[in-house]
Amino acid sequence: MARSAPTIDSYGGGGFRLSGAWREGSLLIVADEPRTWEVASLAEVTPQSLAPVFAVGHAEIEFLLMGVGAANALPPREVRDSLRAAGIGLEFMDTAAAARLYNVLTSEGRRIAAALIAV
Repeated sequence: MARSAPTIDSYGGGGFRLSGAWREGSLLIVADEPRTWEVASLAEVTPQSLAPVFAVGHAEIEFLLMGVGAANALPPREVRDSLRAAGIGLEFMDTAAAARLYNVLTSEGRRIAAALIAV
């Protein structure tokens, strides 16, 4: 099956340029579908904020790639524990690194979800 994942052309200034179109704010990409993510900081990330990731589940997602903001930091324990319980892996890093890695992984056809906090 051909992948139709969007590409992250740029990031910063409070949003992302996604496949040529500017999107203000944080971004959640699940099943190759980008959506606005109502999270402005790592402290606001909860299992509920990641509901679309859990809805798709581990059968469709190898892992969640999380861009945690301007500097790398550990996501909240509740989020880590909920992902582990659902069988969904987690990779986290600063948003700039996550945006670059997202493009590499999706170009390889990897089945990932991305949760990127705008910087």
